Amino acid sequence: MSVPTTKAALQHAIVTEYTKLKKELALIPQEQATVQTFDGHAQGTQMSLCDLLAYLIGWGELVLQWVDHKDHHLPVDFPETGYKWNELGKLAQKFYRDYEALDYLQLQEKLDQTVDALLALIERKSNAELYEVPWYTKWTLGRMIQFNTSSPYANARGRIRKWKKEQSNNPR
Repeated sequence: MSVPTTKAALQHAIVTEYTKLKKELALIPQEQATVQTFDGHAQGTQMSLCDLLAYLIGWGELVLQWVDHKDHHLPVDFPETGYKWNELGKLAQKFYRDYEALDYLQLQEKLDQTVDALLALIERKSNAELYEVPWYTKWTLGRMIQFNTSSPYANARGRIRKWKKEQSNNPR
C-alpha cells in the first residue's frame, strides 16, 4: 500500500491494514498467544503474540498522548519520557510490561479501542492539520500517525503469517 498523503487515504490505510491484521489474529488460539516464538523488537530477544499486540497498543497510545500534549501546548518527550529514538527496543519492552496483565482477548479489545481512538482523532483533524504543516521536525502529523499505525499493522501481519508458515512446517 502506498504512503498516505491525505486524511482519507490515512483513514483507509489504517482500516485496511487493521482489518487484515484482525483476520489473522482471529485464527490464532489463545493458548498460542503467550509463547515467545517471535523475534523481539530488541535485538536478541523473543516475544509472544501478546507482546506484539502490546507493542501496537503502546505506540497507538503514545501517538494519542503526543497529540493531546501538543493540542494543550504541553511539552512532548519524543518518543517517550526516559527513552531516545535509538532506544526503541527498550521502549518496546516497556510496552510489553505495560500490558502484561491483559490476556490475548483483552489485548485485542484494547487494540480495537486504541485504533478507534486514533480514527476519531484523525476525523477531528483537517487535511491541512494532518498533511500540510510539519508537526514533528520535518514530519507531518499524518505521517507520524501512519508510522505508528498502518505500517506496524502490516508489519505485524507479515510477522504472524511468517510465524504461521514456520509452525506448519515444524509441527510439534
